[in-house]
Amino acid sequence: MACEQVFIRQLRERGFRLTPQREMILSVLHDIDGLATADEIYGRVHSISSSVDISTVYRTLDLLQGLDLVSCVDAGDDQRRYELLGVHGPHLHLVCQGCGQVIAADLEMAQAFAERLNVEYGFQAALDHLSIPGLCPACADAGDR
Repeated sequence: MACEQVFIRQLRERGFRLTPQREMILSVLHDIDGLATADEIYGRVHSISSSVDISTVYRTLDLLQGLDLVSCVDAGDDQRRYELLGVHGPHLHLVCQGCGQVIAADLEMAQAFAERLNVEYGFQAALDHLSIPGLCPACADAGDR
């Protein structure tokens, strides 16, 4: 089932409508390769229709997050970045503190850690919303020199 169909089904199941604005924002998210800030998403939506304001973009992104269709990453520069999960599915975000690069990593890599948290603390980690700060290979190499 395509992302659009999942989005429409989940909206309707929860009593929401698929407005033209929501449809435009979803379309823009499909066209973006990787992560984008709300301002970048707004810029693309605004080029399609000047009737959409930035608050509509934020509200729609919040809604999409609530439906687990969009992931939000803070890359450490006070700018949240969003990506459509239908493209890659849920995954970890490895955030480079040197250059800001965000690398997608398979959730299975952290599964043992999540299970240990559950056994030790009874805590159920939401791994699909996990961002791990560190250094990418290029920044790590530059720091070693």
